Amino acid sequence: MQKEIILEKIEQAASILSEKEIDMWLTFVRETGNTKDPMIDILVGTNATWESAFIITKEGHTHAIIGSLEYENMKSVGTYKNIHPYLKSIKEKLLEVIEQIKPNKIAINYSRNSSLADGLTHGLYLQLLEYFKETEYVDKLISSEELVAALRGRKSSKELEYIKEAIKETQIIFDEVSKYIKPGMTEKQIASFIQNIVKEKGYELAWDEEYCPSVFTGPDTAGAHSGPTDRIIQPGHVLNIDFGIKINGYCSDLQRTWYILKENEDTPPEEVQKGFNVIKEAITKAANEIKPGKQGWEIDQIARNYIQINGYSEFPHGLGHQVGRSVHDGGALLGPKWERYGNLPLLEIEESNVFTLEPRLTIDNYGIATIEEMVYVTKNGCEFLSDRQNDLYLIH
Repeated sequence: MQKEIILEKIEQAASILSEKEIDMWLTFVRETGNTKDPMIDILVGTNATWESAFIITKEGHTHAIIGSLEYENMKSVGTYKNIHPYLKSIKEKLLEVIEQIKPNKIAINYSRNSSLADGLTHGLYLQLLEYFKETEYVDKLISSEELVAALRGRKSSKELEYIKEAIKETQIIFDEVSKYIKPGMTEKQIASFIQNIVKEKGYELAWDEEYCPSVFTGPDTAGAHSGPTDRIIQPGHVLNIDFGIKINGYCSDLQRTWYILKENEDTPPEEVQKGFNVIKEAITKAANEIKPGKQGWEIDQIARNYIQINGYSEFPHGLGHQVGRSVHDGGALLGPKWERYGNLPLLEIEESNVFTLEPRLTIDNYGIATIEEMVYVTKNGCEFLSDRQNDLYLIH
């Protein structure tokens, strides 16, 4: 990750700490080549081997307490102003720095709701408690969950630029896919075609290669989060693809839907067109209500109700998630108030968040219709970052 963006996010983190009246944020790690705290890349910019503590205060001061062998590397990375190397134990230096700060609240990376704020392993948590056991700070530890949500969610202008680039290139690849798809091909063939383009262009896939892209054709498909199969694309199938790439460390996540025309068809069947139109309108209705201060479940409910009112079953997932350095970038979720989502649907949408909007429905005997667009939350609403799929793509 570029030093410029890391410094930008550290400055933003200090501002968020001040806003939320939290004195300091402590990211405590070891052997990050084996187990990496999700916040290391965005807050530090290098790995750590020995026990290491990276501290940001609400005043904007930064401290890296690291093994002595990593001092020169940390200095060259240049993301932390105060670097404190140690040899035998981190405890003395860690307590010395914290005593200088005298925090009343120390945010550490654990969370029951967000995987991106849950990077502190249980063993390191116990070790931290051991270091703090004779101090007042053992009782001042809180979850960094709301800090992570705000920091990852509030996209800077540079971050937004990178996301837009990833979206643009994804749409170009989708255009190539439309020219390539033919009846008789398999889902795996389509996926391989896409992956080869990504490799040729030097991009990364936005998620695991096993199911990026996900390709589904016809009725009775494997469903979301499953890899492509040897299932053959046939006339009369609805085909959809879920796909994203990563450029400069930032992701896209889009879905598009095609219909494979039968020999005697020039237009899709009425029920196929209706299903596509309902999905498109559900996205429009949800987008029209997005604005800072709304809770995610309120937006999800709009699309979910519209699809059910039109005679379809509710979709088995949230309407949309945040996208950034990860394709599921944490923070507020546009989702229903289901137990599995914890408090994420109850969090408020914030200006400069980037969300997907991805309802889906099943068209009986044809397949799954879904569109996934990406939007950017503005001061008074949202704007589409992706060029919307307004028409069902037809394959002759």
